[in-house]
Amino acid sequence: MDVREKIVVVTGGANGIGRALCLRFTREGARKVVVADLNESLAREVAAEIDGIAIKTDVGQEADLQQLVEHVTSSLGPIDLFCSNAGIILNGGPETLDADWQRIWNVNVMSHVYAARAVLPGMQARGQGYLLQTASAAGLLTQIGSAPYSVTKHAAVGFAEWLSITYASAGIKVSCVCPQGVRTDMLDLAEGGIADHLRETALDPAEVADAVIAGLASETFLILPHPQVAEFFRHKADDYERWLRGMRRLQTKFGANP
Repeated sequence: MDVREKIVVVTGGANGIGRALCLRFTREGARKVVVADLNESLAREVAAEIDGIAIKTDVGQEADLQQLVEHVTSSLGPIDLFCSNAGIILNGGPETLDADWQRIWNVNVMSHVYAARAVLPGMQARGQGYLLQTASAAGLLTQIGSAPYSVTKHAAVGFAEWLSITYASAGIKVSCVCPQGVRTDMLDLAEGGIADHLRETALDPAEVADAVIAGLASETFLILPHPQVAEFFRHKADDYERWLRGMRRLQTKFGANP
């Protein structure tokens, strides 16, 4: 995938990884980048910076994503690359309120489902298209201190994997980005515990964008801006019990036991 002269949509594009993707896609020569975000004012700032288009979008609402895709398609043309990037984090375990579980499920999982529903018919009709989904290393490993984040990111990876398998024969490519700590508001606002540990190897969002460009060029499914995540993932598969023991030690060191 070469983004030159492509129409690209990025959800959660107003800040963090999303903003970095918008900037990088523009530098790579994308024909037009659409900055979709719930924060309309920030989305407009990014769009002004890259001569893009800002569209207020609540990714947890299917109607918003349908309208986003319809608007872009009718005004600019077919979407070549749809980046389902928006995400949130909540701390807690089983005691987390049902409403909060539903909210993070809608944003971290159903937004990918809604996006796929909206863009796949057009991509299938053209026999081409690319879905880029931002998940997390937590979707391959786990997130100490946050069951909702860990569960939803696992589900996001699983859905991306299923899409890749199912639609490859239709000419549709899928990549899933799974970084560890990234210097965004999500990490900056977290205090103590595992957050401090993640800050030690945290990347700048621009570095994640670099990894995405390389991953798109090679059409790699699993894009890992932190190469060590691949090693951790192999350890998990090779000896699950040993990996769990190691994670329990991290929980004791950085987490608050229930």
